[in-house]
Amino acid sequence: MIWIVLFFILIVLAVVTFVTLLVRTAHCALIGRKKRITPKHLVRLKRSMILFAVAMILNAGLITLSQLTASTPPIVDEKGNRPENSIAELIRLDLNGRKQWISIRGWDRTAPVLLFLAGGPGGTQMAAVRHELAELEKHFVVVNWDQPGSGKSYNAERIKNITARTYIQDGHSLTEYLKERFSQEKIYLIGESWGSALGIFLVDEYPESYHAFIGTGQMVDFAETERLDYAKAMEIAMSRGDTGLVQGLEANGMPPYYGKDVTWKSVVYLNYLSAYMAADPRIQNPGYNTLRDIGSSEYGLLDKINFFRGIINTYNHVYQQLYDIDMRRDHAKLDVPVYFFLGRHDINAPTVLAEEYAQVLEAPVREIVWFEHSGHSPWINEREKFIYELLARFLQNEKDNKEE
Repeated sequence: MIWIVLFFILIVLAVVTFVTLLVRTAHCALIGRKKRITPKHLVRLKRSMILFAVAMILNAGLITLSQLTASTPPIVDEKGNRPENSIAELIRLDLNGRKQWISIRGWDRTAPVLLFLAGGPGGTQMAAVRHELAELEKHFVVVNWDQPGSGKSYNAERIKNITARTYIQDGHSLTEYLKERFSQEKIYLIGESWGSALGIFLVDEYPESYHAFIGTGQMVDFAETERLDYAKAMEIAMSRGDTGLVQGLEANGMPPYYGKDVTWKSVVYLNYLSAYMAADPRIQNPGYNTLRDIGSSEYGLLDKINFFRGIINTYNHVYQQLYDIDMRRDHAKLDVPVYFFLGRHDINAPTVLAEEYAQVLEAPVREIVWFEHSGHSPWINEREKFIYELLARFLQNEKDNKEE
């Protein structure tokens, strides 16, 4: 958090200095029309220019330093000691010509590899997963990936060039890298929200690379999800008498949306539904700790800015490309075990769609695990149960593989 404080102090200094510079420049121009500008006026103007330049240089230096010193904390036990075979890395990879960042964390670098796919598109959950699912690091080498257009990988590709195919290609390349580096034939996969769709894409195309897949906040039909979310928000707003929200929804019309305002139109009902779930007494630990996550050591100052740019810009460009996808139709047969970890009170990704998908899906294992005190994010809402249920399935899979 110290980086953020220093950054904003310097920003305020730069803005104040810039305004002073403008005022003094205008003052000198006005004096120049009436009478001769004195050396005293020029000295003041020069000092303001120097101070502004210094503030900007310090800002640039601070941003650069924060980027260079970003890191993921070491693995430590309850006594503060580092396990001998642990791994904690924050590294940049070249995936199909695109520079992208991953974190790798685990108590034992020979453990099975577990890749977490963040939501979005454009979201980064590198820090959130470290905080919420730290227990998994005792059993797996946990990998978090900032996808193109998000967080530390925001500039990996021009936003206008990113498609769903971009994520599939890079996700596959990352998987191959992890398999080779850690000498594993297959890895485990978790996908959250948008990441749950990306996970389906990956296990569908490359089943030989994955032991099993968990989708949580599972996305099934993107266009239908938006229509259901819109209708739910309208229903809640009307029942509460929230006329402003009703008017906003009516002004935007029924989704899906296209163009440059997808994010801002979608956020009207998505934020409303998120706030509704956060206030639902049936949901435990209801929300993201955004301030904690954005202040985490993995992100430099530029990353912290891109934390939000990805959510706005990348989401806006990519999400409207997904409306024609329906997992029930397009991915009805998968060759890996599939588990849907669903929050009973999720109204962001309506669980009725995931239930319908599970009914038509052909897979070696197909199971819904319900989280009775969760909304869209069981891995946060009920983290202990999430970890327990994951270990029960993935570690059993490891045992079965060894017996074979």
